[in-house]
Order: sequence, then C-alpha cells, then structure tokens
Amino acid sequence: MDLLTRLLISLITQAALVEARDAWAGGHLWRVSQLARRLALDLKLPAPDVAQITLGALVHDLGKIGVAETILNKPTRLSDEEFDAMRAHPETGLAALVGHPLAHLVRESVLMHHETPDGTGYPQGLQGDALPLVARIVGLVDAFDAMTSTRSYRRQLGIEPALQAIEDNIDTQFDGGLARHFIKMARAGAFDDIAGHSEKGIAMQHCPTCGPIIAIPHKTRSGDVIACPACRTGFKVLGNANDWHLRPLPVHISARPLSVDHELVQCLAQEIRAQLDERVALGVV
Repeated sequence: MDLLTRLLISLITQAALVEARDAWAGGHLWRVSQLARRLALDLKLPAPDVAQITLGALVHDLGKIGVAETILNKPTRLSDEEFDAMRAHPETGLAALVGHPLAHLVRESVLMHHETPDGTGYPQGLQGDALPLVARIVGLVDAFDAMTSTRSYRRQLGIEPALQAIEDNIDTQFDGGLARHFIKMARAGAFDDIAGHSEKGIAMQHCPTCGPIIAIPHKTRSGDVIACPACRTGFKVLGNANDWHLRPLPVHISARPLSVDHELVQCLAQEIRAQLDERVALGVV
C-alpha cells in the first residue's frame, strides 16, 4: 500500500469516526460522496477532479467533531445557541485538517459546503463565482441527502419532493446549472441506487423503536446481531444484503467504542487513489 493510499485511509477514517457519533447519519458520507461522484462524472470532469470532489464529499462534515452529541441527535428544533454551535462546524473542520498532507484537496469542501450562490450561507457569506465548483457540488448533494434521509427532527422526503425543493431554490441556495443537471439525472433514475442506501446494494434500515438509521455493514451475514446506535436495542439480521430484515431481541447491547467499517474505508480510498497522481496529490510537483 503506497503513501497516498495510507493518507487517504487516515483522512476518510477520521470522517467516518465523526459520523459514528451521530445516530441519525448512518451512510450519509457514503451517499454524499457517491452522489457527488456520479454528478461529476456526468459533467465529464477530468478524473483527478472527480476524485477530489468524491474525497471532499466524504470528509465534508469533519468539523462535526466539535458539535456535542446532544445537539447532533436532538429530536426537536435547535436553540439559537445550539444552531450557532452547529454552524461552527465548517471552520472546526478546517482546523482539524491542519497538518494533514492532503488538506489542500478537501479544504474547500470542508469549509464552504454551506455557502450559497446568493451569499446567505455560512461561514463566510460567499456568493456567485466566489464559490468553487467542488463546494457547489457538495453543498447540493449534501442538501439532497439530508432531505431524503430521516433525521432526529423530521421524517425523510421522497426523491421528487426533494427535487422540487431544490428546484424552488435554484440560484439562491443552489447553483442553477448544477441543480438543473442534477434534477434531470435524478428524474431519470440516476441516483435510485444511492438514495435510501447506507452503502452499495444495502438499503437503509431504521430502528422501529426510536427511529435512527441502522447502517448494516457490508460484511454482515444472516444471523448476526447488531444494535440501534441510539437506544441500543439488539436486532438479529435476517435475509441477505438485497433484502435485510431486523428482528428485535429482548436485550439491550452496551454501547461500544466508536468504530468504522474499515473494509469500506479502504475500498473508497483505493477507488479515489486510482484517479490521483501521487506527486500532484502530495504537492511535490
């Protein structure tokens, strides 16, 4: 395994550990990265740009390491103080990147994914052409996934209502050209295998007791036991990856240290590595 692959794994692992703190975010980074990648490919961007956009989408929420779990998982509207804490996550993410050799590849995604074309976004209030393409793409697909996923404070929308919401906010919250292209792709079914999934080929599951996403790891086999990340209710996983079913067990499983799916992380890192030139990515040319 070369240096660049190891650095990619370290960066993606950090982001995955941050996601693991949020009981409602299972698979969010995977979905956002795959939505961004597919959009970038359809735009016929150069392979290194597609790789950089995919990586930026994977780690865009790195700054949520600084947001309390009580805020991330709060089932009601955030207070002004809590919202301010949430709005700080792009700058916290930028700080978390300091010293990482690949920081330059993802800095814009991490810092600017909540900026908007009309200048009402945060943290800098950038607008128009001041928003890099990668930030506009990640901001768009991040919002789409947020709308089509159940969160602690609301139920998920269907794909079409989410697309309508994007359409209603063209040139204000979302870049017009990108949004129209994304909507056209989505209505043609280009993202049906990503939306509503926690990774490739695995549909999202929700805890029937309290609601959060239960992201079933790819290596899961029928008969394995997993737990809701919030209430810790145990479930026996039955069926197969194409049609998992969760059978509640009369047990609660003790909370465990944060963990990530290392097999998935390595796979994503290797896919991105294949499209990057090591010397360019490491800034030595």
